[in-house]
Amino acid sequence: MTIRIVAAALAAGLLGLSANAETETRSPLAEPETVETATANNQDWRPVDPENLIIFETTTGRILIEMLPEAAPKHAEQFRAIIRSGDFDGTAFHRVIKDFMAQGGDIFALKGRESGLPDIPGEFTFRRDPAEMPIDPIGPADVAQDGWYLGFPIKTQAAWLAEMKKDGQVETHIPHCRGVVSTARTDDPDSANSQFFLMRGRAEHLDKQYTAWGRVLEGQDNVMAIRLGEPPDNPDILTRARMAADLPEDERPQVFVMRTDGPAFAAVREAAALNGPQDVCEHPPVPAAVFE
Repeated sequence: MTIRIVAAALAAGLLGLSANAETETRSPLAEPETVETATANNQDWRPVDPENLIIFETTTGRILIEMLPEAAPKHAEQFRAIIRSGDFDGTAFHRVIKDFMAQGGDIFALKGRESGLPDIPGEFTFRRDPAEMPIDPIGPADVAQDGWYLGFPIKTQAAWLAEMKKDGQVETHIPHCRGVVSTARTDDPDSANSQFFLMRGRAEHLDKQYTAWGRVLEGQDNVMAIRLGEPPDNPDILTRARMAADLPEDERPQVFVMRTDGPAFAAVREAAALNGPQDVCEHPPVPAAVFE
């Protein structure tokens, strides 16, 4: 069994890293050596649900993606269904822009038909009860507008506003940070279907305009290696897409994500609260440990 600690995302001030670092790197803090030690250290590491873990095999290498159904349940359901249908297999990354994103999932271009599933209404934001779904904030919890939830970058209305809302909830979304996975659409906000894009840089103008539902846990280097072009002359291919839950247990990667509410990550949050950056997208992504 091998282990990789991916995207070591402890505060830039602690490790001298930036959110735009091109390479995956190992974290010197709290590295679990085995599945058993990761499981035992459940205050710092949480297992990724195989039902939310996507495996993309591409011509540039493997990309592991975790979905956050709480942010976009209809999108999570549809992308699971398309992956399980096999319709993504062989599709091209047909629109790839430097420092922006890599877009794929054009089933029609490969098969001459659409996914066969209905378009998905926009899920650009979601409602969150701060008491029942607390984020791990950057700064004071009642006023923070940036933080993490299950390792996902989060932007939100301040928690104190929930007291003024009829439903006791605040508007929240996944921002389009580097490594985030989102959904393409036409000018119609409810026209998303099968096409997705993998963020290669920060794109604030997409926030709350496109539905972000996942993030890359491993393989951001492979995202950055996808050939550029609109379309590329020789596009890279998503050769196979699978849900980890559909693989035999002894064949699927076992993935853990560092808990942003745990003691190992506390120094990151403290440093961000004291010295910044306050923008969660300016922090490197939260680390993942991959065992196989």
